[in-house]
Amino acid sequence: MFDWLKILLLPVENPTVTQSIVAIMLAIGTGIFFGRLKLGKITFGVSAVMFTGLLLGHFGYRINPQILDFIRDFGLILFVYGIGLQVGPSFFSSFRNEGLKFNILAVSTVLLGGILTVILYRFTGLKIEDLVGIMSGSVTNTPGLGAAKNTIEEIKNSFPERVFNDPTIGYAITYPLGVFGIIGTIILSKVLLRIDNDAEMRQFRISKINRELPLIHKKMRVTNPEFFGKTIHQVMKELGKELVISRLKHSGSEAVQSPTLDMELRERDVLMLVGIEKDVDEFIEKVGRPSTDLFIESDSDLRKKNIFVTKESAIHKNLAELDLFNTYDLKVTRVFRAGREILARPSLELYYGDKLRVIGSDEAIAEVEKIIGNSEKKLLEPDFLSLFGGLFLGVILGSIPIAIPSLPVPIKLGFAAGPLIVALLISRYGGISFIHSYINNGAIYFMKDLGICLFFAAVGIHAGDGFYENFIKYNGWNWLLFGSAITFIPLITMVIIGRFLMKINFLQLAGIMSGSYTDPAALSFSTNYLDSDIPIQSYAQVYPLVTIFRIFVASLLILIFS
Repeated sequence: MFDWLKILLLPVENPTVTQSIVAIMLAIGTGIFFGRLKLGKITFGVSAVMFTGLLLGHFGYRINPQILDFIRDFGLILFVYGIGLQVGPSFFSSFRNEGLKFNILAVSTVLLGGILTVILYRFTGLKIEDLVGIMSGSVTNTPGLGAAKNTIEEIKNSFPERVFNDPTIGYAITYPLGVFGIIGTIILSKVLLRIDNDAEMRQFRISKINRELPLIHKKMRVTNPEFFGKTIHQVMKELGKELVISRLKHSGSEAVQSPTLDMELRERDVLMLVGIEKDVDEFIEKVGRPSTDLFIESDSDLRKKNIFVTKESAIHKNLAELDLFNTYDLKVTRVFRAGREILARPSLELYYGDKLRVIGSDEAIAEVEKIIGNSEKKLLEPDFLSLFGGLFLGVILGSIPIAIPSLPVPIKLGFAAGPLIVALLISRYGGISFIHSYINNGAIYFMKDLGICLFFAAVGIHAGDGFYENFIKYNGWNWLLFGSAITFIPLITMVIIGRFLMKINFLQLAGIMSGSYTDPAALSFSTNYLDSDIPIQSYAQVYPLVTIFRIFVASLLILIFS
């Protein structure tokens, strides 16, 4: 009576597409369940899908070969594209601060891991594809494994007679070692270096004083006779400060207006300034004094509101082109983008999804909304034309052959690096034509987690076929030993150089360690263990470049030594 259910749920050697989908759902569902269970302060999250997939593969579950590659590659594409959109803005802006130093340290760690892999190749007799799998697992780098498999497929297409081992075996054996190795190194480093979380937090805050700070607003009264009768433009040019004067009230009047640059300052005028605190305080000190006037904050004539950029008529135009003040008597004081607060300069280009803080009358705001859009509902709906347009460009970029002399086949960025680079560029420049960078956070997290779950399920089930036999055949304990060298030597070197030579804050160093090994499980642990969100910032700063380098290192090792 229930034979159909047994056929659907029980493992078979040659599954149909439907049976394959059931196997994938089982791997993902059970993996997510076990990934939420806590082992002390550690949770494996979606990475547990890899292990449940291995277990199901070991007990006979299979995926139809006709859809296996599609599920694996499509999952990888979704994952890396989501990562690129998420961390792109902070990735590029970080290079103006400490990002360059962090990335040099992280990339050096990647190269050291590659050198260790070559040394092991010379002295162990293992095939390079096995060692690349061991390397990718030891540093918990999934895109590197995907790039290695794509490179092997390219070589097979050009040289059908070549036979390769599956790097997934080494990856699966050493992946747990990589996760626990990073976490163990963070714990041991904190103990041996006698790190005090509160002291590190204080040092971090002090170091941020001279870096990019949030915008603030303050009231002031003009009392310096030197500036009476001068236009706002003249004052700004003379003092060299980048500020926005959002409101102005003349002395003895209750009328509040949004001033133009050609408006002259009078004695005892009250101004509302918006800018970085240091610039605002210096402007007040030279032009007048702080004010306690309450009328300038009155909303009787002017109102403050946030407007979202959702219409084509405003996208990729700068504030000077829109000329909202002269046209509608409305002033933009700041722009919120990807978690950052930006001063509203005339040259600032607007991107889809930007949030503008505006000041003006109800009538002016209503007119400007017709141009800007301000459709929050539209932002909540995923724009599939933009999303799949970006994915399409990523696949094209990843498929471009790059001929390098002495290599057997041209190197390609592949499905791991191509979509990642496109997503980074789109997030940096706000989009290309109809392809824009804005996707709400919920959609990005869904895309990333769905992609990595599909990839882990496909890779795990495929690798689980004969996993135990392969562990015995290849002496998995030796592979774990080789993997431990790739895991721990670069990590220990990073801690020594980062802490003692580069003087990097330990809270940031923990994020760099997790980012260098592209390990979200270690990142989650470090934020809980150190009771701070600072590791997340440094993780995001190094993750994109590290991922690209790990992809290139894995591909080049296969091409050079295979």
